[in-house]
Amino acid sequence: MLENIQAFIDVAQAGTFSAAAKLHNVAVSSVSRQVDGLEKSLGVVLFQRSSRRLLLTDAGAQFLPRARTIASELADARAALLDAQAQPRGLLSVTAPSAFGRRHIVPVVASFLRAHPLIELELHLSDQWVDLSSQRADVAIRMGELPDSDLLATRLAPLLRMACASPQYIKDCGRPTTPEDLLQHSCLTLASARTPSGWWTFPGTNDDKPLPVHGRLRTDDTESLLQAAVAGLGVVHLASWLVHDKLASGELELLFPHAMAAAAGLAKKHSTGIYAVRLKGRSHAAKAQLFIAHIKQAFGDVPYWDTP
Repeated sequence: MLENIQAFIDVAQAGTFSAAAKLHNVAVSSVSRQVDGLEKSLGVVLFQRSSRRLLLTDAGAQFLPRARTIASELADARAALLDAQAQPRGLLSVTAPSAFGRRHIVPVVASFLRAHPLIELELHLSDQWVDLSSQRADVAIRMGELPDSDLLATRLAPLLRMACASPQYIKDCGRPTTPEDLLQHSCLTLASARTPSGWWTFPGTNDDKPLPVHGRLRTDDTESLLQAAVAGLGVVHLASWLVHDKLASGELELLFPHAMAAAAGLAKKHSTGIYAVRLKGRSHAAKAQLFIAHIKQAFGDVPYWDTP
């Protein structure tokens, strides 16, 4: 049955029986028999055949996405079974955002490779969006709200943002006591035209819409925003995974702790978060699942950067 389904998918994609046969270097008659067998087992006609062209019937068009899902899941299951019979080995490719990768993925990579000595890991750190369907990456770490897709996603942690300022800035400019007070303060903001979800947004403030803050420094690099805040140039609203060590060292102070507690409660119910995603049907599925499970365990149920 699986071979018949795959033949149907190949013909639908290639457009003709002969083109589909060339993909696997088999006879056209063999592909035709497989599609005929699938039509008989389903009790429907999948293609309209003529001497000039080959078209999907309504039933064929309806069945095609389901056929792809079936083939993908069976291939994924087969790969997982094969990998389970042997010790995991070979190359695994992972991509992650630069700053997050340096801080929180590289330490996990070290412990993962010690636990699995036969696995090689290729780690790409970049803030560019990686399309897993067109680029060879087995696992991608992504932040924010995931769009609808065929990717398999595992939520690793909530994505919390914290309003912070240095002790020097607070001494010079005063401590804002409510989020609305930020409108009277120098805020360090992103220079990009599109602000990520959740920036300068506080539960119960401004109808839960971003505050129109402003300041004298804008940049497209969050690391630079962090360093500028430590230097006393203004208030930042950055992810907790980025600022937690500066809060622990006292170089930054948390503003609005009550608003932070409310945001943490909402984050548990919200789809915005930090995710590990992978593509269905990849031959490295077992290694990818191992790595994702290792990350999740290392971060903890409550991520260590969100632990008081």
